Amino acid sequence: MRTPPSPRGRALAAILRRARAAAAHLEAVHSLGSSSSDPIFVPLPDLPGSKSSPAARGCGPHASPPPPAAAHLAPAALSRNFTPPCAVTVGQGAAAGQCPPRPLRRLAARCDPLALTPSHSPAYFFCQLLLRSGGFVRNRLHGAFRYLLKWKCYEQKQYKNGLKFCKMILSNPKFTEHGETLAMKGLTLNCLGKKEEAYEFVRKGLRNDVKSWHVYGLLQRSDKKYDEAIKCYRNALKLDKDNLQILRDLSLLQIQMRDLEGYRETRYQLLQLRPTQRASWIGYAIAYHLLKDYDMALKLLEEFRQTQQIPPSKIDYEYSELILYQNQVMREADLFQESLEHIETYEKQICDKLLVEEIKGEMLLKLGRLNEASEVFKNLIDRNAENWCYYEGLEKALQLSTLEERLQIYEEISKQHPRAISPRRLSLNLVPGEKFRERVDKFLRVNFSKGCPPLFTTLKSLYYNTEKVSIIQDLVTNYEASLKTCDLFSPYDKGEKEPPTTLLWVQYFLAQHFDKLGQYSLALDYINAAITSTPTLIELFYMKAKIYKHIGNLREAAKWMDEAQSLDTADRFINSKCAKYLLRANMIKEAEEMCSKFTREGTSAMENLNEMQCMWFQTECISAYQRLGRYGDALKKCHEVERHFFEITDDQFDFHTYCMRKMTLRAYVDLLRLEDVLRRHTFYFKAARSAIEIYLKLYDSPLANESKQQEINSENLSAKELKKILSKQRRAQKKAKLEEERKHAERERQQKNQKKKRDEEEEEASSLKEELIPEKLERIENPLEEAIKFLIPLKNLVADNIDTHLLAFEIYFRKGKFLLMLQSVKRAFAINSNNPWLHECLIKFSKSVSNHSNLPDIVSKVLFQEMQKIFVNKDLESFNEDFLKRNATSLQHLLSGAKMMYFLDKSRQEKAIAVATRLDETIKDKNVKTLIKVSEALLDGSFGNCNSQYEEYRMACHNLLPFTSAFLPAVNEVDVHSAALNHKANYDVLANEI
Repeated sequence: MRTPPSPRGRALAAILRRARAAAAHLEAVHSLGSSSSDPIFVPLPDLPGSKSSPAARGCGPHASPPPPAAAHLAPAALSRNFTPPCAVTVGQGAAAGQCPPRPLRRLAARCDPLALTPSHSPAYFFCQLLLRSGGFVRNRLHGAFRYLLKWKCYEQKQYKNGLKFCKMILSNPKFTEHGETLAMKGLTLNCLGKKEEAYEFVRKGLRNDVKSWHVYGLLQRSDKKYDEAIKCYRNALKLDKDNLQILRDLSLLQIQMRDLEGYRETRYQLLQLRPTQRASWIGYAIAYHLLKDYDMALKLLEEFRQTQQIPPSKIDYEYSELILYQNQVMREADLFQESLEHIETYEKQICDKLLVEEIKGEMLLKLGRLNEASEVFKNLIDRNAENWCYYEGLEKALQLSTLEERLQIYEEISKQHPRAISPRRLSLNLVPGEKFRERVDKFLRVNFSKGCPPLFTTLKSLYYNTEKVSIIQDLVTNYEASLKTCDLFSPYDKGEKEPPTTLLWVQYFLAQHFDKLGQYSLALDYINAAITSTPTLIELFYMKAKIYKHIGNLREAAKWMDEAQSLDTADRFINSKCAKYLLRANMIKEAEEMCSKFTREGTSAMENLNEMQCMWFQTECISAYQRLGRYGDALKKCHEVERHFFEITDDQFDFHTYCMRKMTLRAYVDLLRLEDVLRRHTFYFKAARSAIEIYLKLYDSPLANESKQQEINSENLSAKELKKILSKQRRAQKKAKLEEERKHAERERQQKNQKKKRDEEEEEASSLKEELIPEKLERIENPLEEAIKFLIPLKNLVADNIDTHLLAFEIYFRKGKFLLMLQSVKRAFAINSNNPWLHECLIKFSKSVSNHSNLPDIVSKVLFQEMQKIFVNKDLESFNEDFLKRNATSLQHLLSGAKMMYFLDKSRQEKAIAVATRLDETIKDKNVKTLIKVSEALLDGSFGNCNSQYEEYRMACHNLLPFTSAFLPAVNEVDVHSAALNHKANYDVLANEI
């Protein structure tokens, strides 16, 4: 039932109706007068605030004369054209002495005729009328002004109109310092991107009218200065403590900034002021929920639920969500019995029947009612036999202790659901030896006959067990040999022969199998045989590209992935994979062209992908630019990714009111919790890590100014060489100019395509962002300070990752912050004391401390005590030797130990290189990633000048991995460096895939 409007609302509505009628009347006058030269007189409807008495209407002998101030209210430039009331006409050629009706006479006495032209809107006319009426400061007219200026212009984004009205008001001598108008003008200017002027006007308005704190808060909020905006709102509430709009705005900022205590207080005030509104109750309950005061949250929710008049037989989505949210709070409060009773009571009124059963099963398990829980999970398995969580719950409920009992359950379910894969697959986790062979043999045959491409992915989790891997290999290789000879899985089988596709899928499986085991030659043999028999299957080319990627030949991998993409150009997944492989091969331009097939036409693919927040593409671009030494471009992408996460955080602002209105409360609470840990995401970690590494590189080796670099290079050149270089530079500048012109034309075309038709009165807010220029980013003055900006979110949210603390150490090591260095290595030591990178940091730290004898006594004492716990009274050489002995079979640890051996004693170069380049049979991790890392260490100066040793090591690695591009013979010295460095930053990818 709608709430009737208040008397104040009815009065304001009446004012607005009369104002619109007056405006419509004037437009009718213009439309008639423009087509005739005769004077037009049309009766005017009642003006705002008019009465029905003749005197009040300006008629009869007691009519009031026009206000004496009316003449000077008009601008001076227009006063000479002001028409006396007794002679006012609309149109040309008015006969002398003709007098218009008194309502129009009264209007003419207050309005400037030049302002009343058909080009102006009714709103413009009404604002003029308000100014000339002398009633601007009266309550009703002022309320209409607020409606007009704030709602009509600001809320509907008619910013140019708003500025016109502000100008008209402020040009009046009486209202040049009207604080609210000045503040609204500033807010409107801010929406047009003129921030400096906006702040100037808002501050001026605040000085003239202390009630403008709310507008100042809106301005601060638009600039994402939420803390300052909260202060402004609190000041506004001191003057008007019961202002609903300010309280709502304040509550939004408090939940955005996670000021939960303040949010609870604000929601309590809103509940007191609007106890009949649903959002008041829900917001107050959510505040207690987020503060983990579950009892109070449940009381509020139950009190609100009892006010909802929903029949038990009716299913209402919003009521259903309220019940489920109430149950979620109970579960989080560990009220398992209450949760179960609650869900059973309101089961019929809940829309999500599957969730009801899952909650029942979980609560029955928690309460120890295992028989009932087993029945629930059996029903869930009947509903979805592929959900592994249901099998886990069923095992817990049945308390199966022996292998036979567990297998029997899976066999029964397999009989009930013969088409289900999960019960057959899960049983493979349980059985060893011959039982495993028997079961996996049946499982493989069925799937090979059907042609199941993801079969290997289904079994990949078994590959931690070497016995099971050897059984799978023995079975599938026998299948392949038998299918080639007799089209059967075994020569002893009887029955129908297998179709030719069965051999194809067997070879496809074997290629994946040997690729997983690192036997790349065999993997290539099988995938080539499959391609020969069926050269039109996309999965085969995709797998071949993947094998080459694992080998380390990224260009060959990109070539075969492009071949797969060419077989189906409409497949977006393959297109994305192809772009990713091209980026890993440092073919950035080709990757952008590949992505352009699925981006908006007429715009740059790179810009469009940035608009779509396509972060997998941007993180791959970062790695590619970093490998190529284009640090400015890499940093630009890092900052773009950082902006994406900022925008995602800021976008939650709109959901604070939306979710309460739509009652999607569970999703809303999940959103808030996700946003709290958003920067734990792998995309942010990759971008932040790359940014920190680049800033550290720029700090160690700053890039010189381009002009200075050219002067230095030209000092020792002959005239002929200098002329040649200058000519080359001119050509490069010309090429760059043409490229810039092309980009400029492309940007203009993009802007033209993006421009939409809008009404002239509307204007979108312009959010001006600082342009990211690669040349400026790579020549930053304080690279370490920029690195810390990326580090802080990692320290807060990814503290369980050891790389976070080691990156922090590298920054503080360069800043000379010894206590922060100690904090970083201690946190890393607590996570993994045997990490090779940590070992390097510990020795560098200890060496640096011993070289600084001027540290304060208290700092030296703390450092000494803490380092003793780590080094256990050993000198650095002994500590390093012990590390090498403990990790004699790990190439990564040997590399770090060898680096520190050379760092501590430069005379032991040969010994250190011999340790790092070991390739004997005892080494376990001789994979592409680690071998490339060793070759890079030989090139980057970690062992001094050792080109001859690098060449020997490259040849040894080439014999071990003949297809890896980093170890192929190099043509010149430049190629020697690029062969290894082009694969930098791909270590994590290789480690995850191999």
